[in-house]
Amino acid sequence: MSAEPYKVRASSWGSLFNCAYQWEGVHLLGMKSPSSPRALLGTAIHASTAAYDVARVEGSELSAYDAADHFIEALHHPEYDVDWRGSDITPQQAESTGLVLHTKYCNDISPLYEFVAVELETKPLEIDCGGGIVIKLTGTLDRARIKRDTEGIGIADVKTGGAAVSQGVAKTKGHKPQIGTYELLFEHTTGHRIESPAEIIGLKTKGKPEAGTGEIIGARELMVGTEDYPGLIQIGAEMFRTGLFPPNPQSFTCSERYCPRWKLCPYHE
Repeated sequence: MSAEPYKVRASSWGSLFNCAYQWEGVHLLGMKSPSSPRALLGTAIHASTAAYDVARVEGSELSAYDAADHFIEALHHPEYDVDWRGSDITPQQAESTGLVLHTKYCNDISPLYEFVAVELETKPLEIDCGGGIVIKLTGTLDRARIKRDTEGIGIADVKTGGAAVSQGVAKTKGHKPQIGTYELLFEHTTGHRIESPAEIIGLKTKGKPEAGTGEIIGARELMVGTEDYPGLIQIGAEMFRTGLFPPNPQSFTCSERYCPRWKLCPYHE
């Protein structure tokens, strides 16, 4: 009898290689921490900008002003716990920043693209890694858009954060594993090959609100590997096979604020 596949969401690949010990706690052991206000701000921005883009794809009329209602609802009525204690942003500041970025996205960024799908539901993709290890890739493209340009179909993923944009360009570092998984899931679900480079649409939530884009090439190959190097899926399979998930005491998320396993972790200082 074969073992149950290891379910890995597209959005979690980066954190697996940031601190695997933390990743195991969150994604295999079910340990949770309250969400941060800035994470909530990002979620609310995604909700409203997605609503705007869905209307564009469907050919219905929804103004940036009307779509902002989705931002307000998500920000003030979250579906999960949010810990505002010690936060560097107040609810009022979060609302002001989010509305500026929402408007900037709808007026300046979205019109640059032809989107063919938003929040695409994908079919799980099972990959047999050998040795009885099967990884099941899952994930709704909830923050991603499917774009069409002169080269073909590609992924456009919205990312928010305090450093999401620098000098007018979206930060792409760290997002390649998620994008690569999105590309695999899209191809598995639709039967269509990704042909166009992916783009990160960055919305900066700290300091002066900014928007920018950045290109990602070779994300799929990062996940599945090439003749010259193994892919992250193969490397991750070794962790599942051995049951060893290495800690990273130098991780930027190595703190009680970000890691629900921190209090029980013997590896941090």
